[in-house]
Amino acid sequence: MKFKDYKYERPDFQKISATIDEITKECVEEKNVDNLIKLIDKSNEIKSHFSSMQTLVFIRNTLNTVDEYYQKEVEEIQNNSPIVTSSYHKLAKVLVNHSLREKLEEVYGKYWFLQMELSLKTFDDSIMDLMVEESKLSLEYDKLMASCQVEFMGKVNNLSQLRKYLSDTNRDIRKEAMLKICDFLGQKEELIDDIFDKLVHVRDQMAKKLGYENYVELGYARMGRTDYNANDVKLYREQVLKYLVPISQTIIENNLKRIKVSDAKFYDLGLEFLDGNSTPKGNKEELVSKAMKMYSEMSRETKEFFSFMVEHDLLDLETKPGKANGGYCTYIPDYKSPFIFSNFNGTKGDVDVLTHEAGHAFMAYSCRDSINNPDLCWPTSEACEIHSMSMEFFSYPWMNLFFLDDEIKYKISHMSSAITFIPYGVCVDHFQHIIYENPQFTKEERKQVWSKLEKLYTPWRNMEDIPLYKKGCYWYNQPHIFSSPFYYIDYTLAQVCAFEFYLNSLEDRDVAWNRYVKLCKLGGSMSFLNLLKEVGLENPFVEGTMANIVNRLLPVIDNLNQK
Repeated sequence: MKFKDYKYERPDFQKISATIDEITKECVEEKNVDNLIKLIDKSNEIKSHFSSMQTLVFIRNTLNTVDEYYQKEVEEIQNNSPIVTSSYHKLAKVLVNHSLREKLEEVYGKYWFLQMELSLKTFDDSIMDLMVEESKLSLEYDKLMASCQVEFMGKVNNLSQLRKYLSDTNRDIRKEAMLKICDFLGQKEELIDDIFDKLVHVRDQMAKKLGYENYVELGYARMGRTDYNANDVKLYREQVLKYLVPISQTIIENNLKRIKVSDAKFYDLGLEFLDGNSTPKGNKEELVSKAMKMYSEMSRETKEFFSFMVEHDLLDLETKPGKANGGYCTYIPDYKSPFIFSNFNGTKGDVDVLTHEAGHAFMAYSCRDSINNPDLCWPTSEACEIHSMSMEFFSYPWMNLFFLDDEIKYKISHMSSAITFIPYGVCVDHFQHIIYENPQFTKEERKQVWSKLEKLYTPWRNMEDIPLYKKGCYWYNQPHIFSSPFYYIDYTLAQVCAFEFYLNSLEDRDVAWNRYVKLCKLGGSMSFLNLLKEVGLENPFVEGTMANIVNRLLPVIDNLNQK
């Protein structure tokens, strides 16, 4: 069956809620563990189907944001999902306090119950209206960003297409493309500020209704973090500032020397080679064909996985009018199908999609038969990003397929951006901590906070000649700030773990690969730090981990630059 034939039906929210409520009542009275397991399994089957319908709506809405049918269905999901969430919340409360909990933990694992306990701290019927409002505001931001239609270089471009020109060898084109992006964002500045202002206050109200001082702790709970907290992240950010910012500064300076720019501005950072950055060779069909060859040769598991993705049309990669920006991977439980969404624009990022998002999809595919509990299919997001970022590195031996003579250029660029990304990712995280600790900040004060942090973590960003960014608005480009608060640090944590997988693969590829496959098959059955321990990866929060990885990376970088 092809993706287009995957059937969507609007969920009967009231019926689902009533069924879960009835299961909850039976669970309260049930004293036989086998019968209790049957009830739980039934509730999980219902949740998987409901998740499938939510996911299909999300995918089809992002494929065409102007499709009125799926616009309406998204609204229905947004308005009514809290009813279902409320019922599952009541069921979770019963299960975590059940007299047979220890017996249930033997079947479902202790971690699931820890996750349910945490989820109980993130929801109450009193915040249902706020959750609906939060979802609407996030969608409003997405639609606003997808509305970009800017004439440049003889054609109409969306944001993804405009960003392609930020790596052009012609400096004037780079600058003009960035100014075009800023013109669009500048025209929407008041709208974007208003959306974010409302989101901050909605989330702050949620937190206070649930008894939190502010949204930070609630945000961590909503991310499912059970084995580290904001203080651990603070110490991690300090390690990044100490070890990663200096090496990133050196990498950027070397890139600028290579392109012979002495008065570097922000719009110069997208170009890394004087004769142009590496670009993939081939159209979408050719790149997918090359990916098929790569995954067929990589391992038996990846060959089976990617064949499934292609056979069922589970990759939508081309930019089209009305299509949402960005890229993602998601999973449709009813069809045991991952789905990859992207906007190819002719840059090296197109290949990154075929490795990064495919890493997510490979994880979901790897545990689709072994993990039936919908709450444990995906780990928390920092662990999820290990799958994707590590796949990028495991794909290195096949990059000649995609880039031909540009292979080394790609690897230099990929390694450089993987390192220099971490300080930026930490900047985004630090920004969110400050904003949610100070929800009373004005729109201008938020921009001042961003400007200060940007100079601290990414001092190589010279925003002269770019008025909008100079006054602290670059964060408008980061959708996670709007839709997924506190997510962004997870990319950086995962990147550190991916570096370790890569460095280990240089010593023994088979051992590293087998550990990676093991991690994928574990899905979300363990917490982040326990997953790392299970596959022999270092704890990134511990002092010394960052320094050790940086020291091991330096000779690899030097070796690449000498080729």
